[in-house]
Amino acid sequence: MAIIEYNIYNDRTLVGMVIEGDSIAFDTLFARHRDSIYAMLLKFAGNSDDVDDLMQEAFMKAYLKIGSYNPKYDFGAWIYAIARNTFVDFSRTRKSKALNPQNLPLENSDTSHISAPTPEECIINAQQRAQIERYISMLPEDYRELFELRFIDEYSYEEIAEKLNMKLGTVKTRIFRVRNMMCRLITEGEQSDEK
Repeated sequence: MAIIEYNIYNDRTLVGMVIEGDSIAFDTLFARHRDSIYAMLLKFAGNSDDVDDLMQEAFMKAYLKIGSYNPKYDFGAWIYAIARNTFVDFSRTRKSKALNPQNLPLENSDTSHISAPTPEECIINAQQRAQIERYISMLPEDYRELFELRFIDEYSYEEIAEKLNMKLGTVKTRIFRVRNMMCRLITEGEQSDEK
């Protein structure tokens, strides 16, 4: 079995490999963009306390939405936008709801690069969605609900704590665990598909 040198591929090629089910290609994308995304999040957050969580969340969202990536645009800019929006969501939930009762998006949010998916992208998205739903169904029930609330419905930690009547620290700990469970299921699933 030949060893693939992932670093020789450009981002667009690696994205295609991820869509075909190659999780190592995504690990390569993560490694390639990790430092710049970390620096950006650290600059926005002002401290490192939340940056690791924000990083994991941004790259999890990117993995789940990779079928919607448009190769006409730079992948670095795409993941940067996801990370920035993840931070915006995070910081928005920290502010008093009285300051922003409708939870309105920021005025400077750039959505000009978003376009309607092609029929092929719709098929890929449906296939990925079915695969992700299969992994979600393998999670323990209480963790499944947390995963869906955080990563599918995009609830804030605070909203989840309120909805599930849990302490905020418990929610953060369990979301960290479910994120790791999901990453493990995806990795194991792709390894078994290769056999």
